[in-house]
Amino acid sequence: MMEKNPIDAVITWVDNGDVKHQNKTLEYLPKTDTNARQELRKRFIEVEEIKYVVHSILKYAPFIRKIFIVTDNQTPKFIKSCKTDIYSKVKIIDHKDIFKEDISQLPVFNSLSIETKLYKIPDLSELFIYFNDDFFLLNPVEKTDFFIDEKPVIRGKWKRFKEDLFYNKYLSKQTSQEPKHGIAQEKSAKIIGFKKLYKFGHTPLPIRVSTIKSFFLKHRQLELENITYKFRNIKQFLIQGIANHIEIKEKTCVMSQNYQLVSLTSFKKPLYWIYFKLNILSRNKNKLFLNIQELNLYKEPSKKFVLNWLENKYKL
Repeated sequence: MMEKNPIDAVITWVDNGDVKHQNKTLEYLPKTDTNARQELRKRFIEVEEIKYVVHSILKYAPFIRKIFIVTDNQTPKFIKSCKTDIYSKVKIIDHKDIFKEDISQLPVFNSLSIETKLYKIPDLSELFIYFNDDFFLLNPVEKTDFFIDEKPVIRGKWKRFKEDLFYNKYLSKQTSQEPKHGIAQEKSAKIIGFKKLYKFGHTPLPIRVSTIKSFFLKHRQLELENITYKFRNIKQFLIQGIANHIEIKEKTCVMSQNYQLVSLTSFKKPLYWIYFKLNILSRNKNKLFLNIQELNLYKEPSKKFVLNWLENKYKL
């Protein structure tokens, strides 16, 4: 029998080690933008963490109906090389599949633009959980960790907007002009009419398709503006932030200030710190999520340790 309210998982991913993709990206980056070009080269090393993201979902969230990987004409190596049906739940979605009505905007190399169109994934369930390709499930999870009575469980904390902070407001500290994640979150909250931000963290995000769809039916111009940028821009908002603040405003969510997260946020940390996080903190059964940022930039011993840990942790 068909499940009444299935839940899907969505992961955005790109293989930065793919030479074709590198060349396509560099083609659209202005040659004068040396900072952006240098930053892009740093990300060319591919360690394929996405394999462990997928394994963590298959292992710890068996209720997930389908796992959609949204990418730009690429397929992860672990999927291509697999000769069994263990990845039967996994579906590869090309950017063309979600940008159909806005195909002229492609190619895009900007997660904020791509995330804006995730609600257009063919056959996507009304309820879905959005993962970045460095988000992992750390322990077994239940549906109610993400949706309670079909209402999303939104993990976050209330924060004042940066321009309202004392040292910015009265000490004339300049606001960053870089397209940072926090700024995009603030913009999302402001669009929905909030005077402060309910800031989410680096955890999987439960979202309802109908929330985004209804918003863009009323604000199609905002959708068009947000997807016009091939690379991140300070003018962009986060669709996850839009969805969260709509749900909060309409009281159609369950709010939690417990991120239940273990996070490795810096590739500069020593190996003993990484060991402590992965082998000690992650044993806490109340910790449901793991975030490992910029693993491709780790020093070789640390990278090897983390990859071995992931391989052992997420064996199917």
